[in-house]
Amino acid sequence: MTDVSEGGRLLAAVDIARAALVDEGQQPGAHRRSVAEGEWAAAHYFDAELAGYRGWQWCVVLAGSPGSDEITLSEVVLLPGDGSLLAPPWVPWAERVASGDLAPGDLLAAEPDDPRLVPNQIDTGDEFRFDSESEDPDDIGQIAGEIGLGRRRLLSYDGRADAAQRWYDGDFGPSSEMAQAAPFPCCTCGFYVPLAGALRAGFGACTNEYAADGRVVSAEYGCGAHSDVQAPKGEGSPAYDAYDDGALEVISVTRDAEPARS
Repeated sequence: MTDVSEGGRLLAAVDIARAALVDEGQQPGAHRRSVAEGEWAAAHYFDAELAGYRGWQWCVVLAGSPGSDEITLSEVVLLPGDGSLLAPPWVPWAERVASGDLAPGDLLAAEPDDPRLVPNQIDTGDEFRFDSESEDPDDIGQIAGEIGLGRRRLLSYDGRADAAQRWYDGDFGPSSEMAQAAPFPCCTCGFYVPLAGALRAGFGACTNEYAADGRVVSAEYGCGAHSDVQAPKGEGSPAYDAYDDGALEVISVTRDAEPARS
């Protein structure tokens, strides 16, 4: 059975709890509450008068034992209270890195089990054509580059799908404001250069310096700088005929004298 008098004595030992904090070199604020922790322990909470720890509290745990009047200090800990200032939840480094974080000189290594990459000997599904009768070393080098020979790792199906979805949903995809207002899609533009491999059907690079130059764009993206856009015809404003200010007749006007006033 719980010794009621012992529990009450621990809950009332505010001075002992405060003295424990002072011995630790702290200056506790007001005592907020005492809470029974089991049969032979009690926790005392004090305001923490520490710069930068707004709303935090000191928790001092005191303990007793059956048949003894001695009170033992068990623990002193700083805990957040209601409305206290807390650090944001910890996020692993690999999950904190976002697109655009890489700066000149930074190194960002892919994890060994990165799902976006696969060892080179695994087929990634990219299509390529090999002409066995070709003896041109340039042709062989081009084919080797396309199928990834010489690279230790290649883009996996998941990595390729993630990139395609990200590009499709991004600023250079068909749902962007620019694409919605465009007269033609990029796949019909002379400035559009399709990507190689499995992404060829859906994406390419823009080579128009006045548009999305150097960007990977969706084949369904579009802008007002399409190669088939026609320049306005006619002279002057397209809404009105041009005004010929060269055909003017200059007329001299003589002003009559003012009438006499009566």
